[in-house]
Amino acid sequence: MVPLEYYLALSAVLFCLGVLGFLIKRNVITIFMSIELMLNAVNLSFVAFSAQMHKFSGQVFVFFVMVVAAAEAAVGLAIIIAIHRNRQTLNVDRVNLLKL
Repeated sequence: MVPLEYYLALSAVLFCLGVLGFLIKRNVITIFMSIELMLNAVNLSFVAFSAQMHKFSGQVFVFFVMVVAAAEAAVGLAIIIAIHRNRQTLNVDRVNLLKL
């Protein structure tokens, strides 16, 4: 059996990579993927704690987080496609929605 600390260390590494990608990258798609990576890191820690305590409440919470993340992905990708069609770029620095 794998110790809980290994799962938590992996979750922390994934979350830190997501934060790093969110802060450093300028592409909207990469920022979007970094947010999804952070959500999955938190889900991993929820599942690890749920398995450690032999309760299903953490796994049920992960299911709801995944449903919200799927809805967020659908709406987010639609917004990204609309921005790309109007601005012809996905660079965050070049997209200024206040100017026409």
